Amino acid sequence: MRAAFAVLADVFFVLAFVVIGRASHHAGESLAGAASTAWPFLAGLAIGELATRAWRSPFTLVPTGVGVWLATVAAGQVLRVISGQGTEFAFIGVSAAFLGLFLLGWRVVAVRIPAVRSRIPG
Repeated sequence: MRAAFAVLADVFFVLAFVVIGRASHHAGESLAGAASTAWPFLAGLAIGELATRAWRSPFTLVPTGVGVWLATVAAGQVLRVISGQGTEFAFIGVSAAFLGLFLLGWRVVAVRIPAVRSRIPG
């Protein structure tokens, strides 16, 4: 149950990154557009979850959180380039910062604050 919560939290923050980014660039709110932007990062997230075996210790910062974050950013950017979506240095920095803050941040909050930790199912 805790692993499922962690995956859902990660997916939520990747999708939040996509929605906020698209809205800030006035890229439209179509589901197809959001899916096109999201899939490389969701694939990177899946790679990170598998590579770190996140289900074993989903709330640890190292190696799970850092590995998931780095894989999400790195694989997401590579897949964007391969799929013809392109990327820019500034976008790499923004995606690394946003995803780092949230993919690592929720883990810090969940582990460090007892009131939050006690509400996590499982």
